[in-house]
Amino acid sequence: MPDTLTALDAFNARPPDAAERDLLACCACRAFAVKVAGLRPYRGLGELLAAADAAVRELAWSGVLEALGAHPRIGERAAGTGTEAAWSRQEQSGVDDASRAALAEGNRAYEERFGHVYLVCATGLDGAELLAKLTSRLRNDEETERDVVRAELAAITRVRLRKLIEEGR
Repeated sequence: MPDTLTALDAFNARPPDAAERDLLACCACRAFAVKVAGLRPYRGLGELLAAADAAVRELAWSGVLEALGAHPRIGERAAGTGTEAAWSRQEQSGVDDASRAALAEGNRAYEERFGHVYLVCATGLDGAELLAKLTSRLRNDEETERDVVRAELAAITRVRLRKLIEEGR
């Protein structure tokens, strides 16, 4: 594992387009990547995470939907060989085969109700926990659910930024 400050220094020194590309693997919204890259240099991981949280929460809903477009349905394996797909598979590693059918049904109900993919920070959660969260969130009104989606997107972004910096990806 590389030294966090050394990895952060390397991130700070990247050309804007390279930093934006790295950030898009953390949150697949162009406005997010441009904003967070443009605020460099960061003095510590905490400062980077705080800037990313603020950037996610400030996104127009169209930006949130752009980011959601890169996320597979919970219980489905992300295709591809890129960093984002690998992270998604790792994040959903707690989903077992027994949960997949119920999650698929829940995903359909969620998408019919809200018009977009069900997003949840799946890191450390098993299939039953993910299904319980999905079932609970189906009771939300649209405004409440949008707030929850932003919070979940921010949580996923934090997990991925930590990987980007702490693992030197």
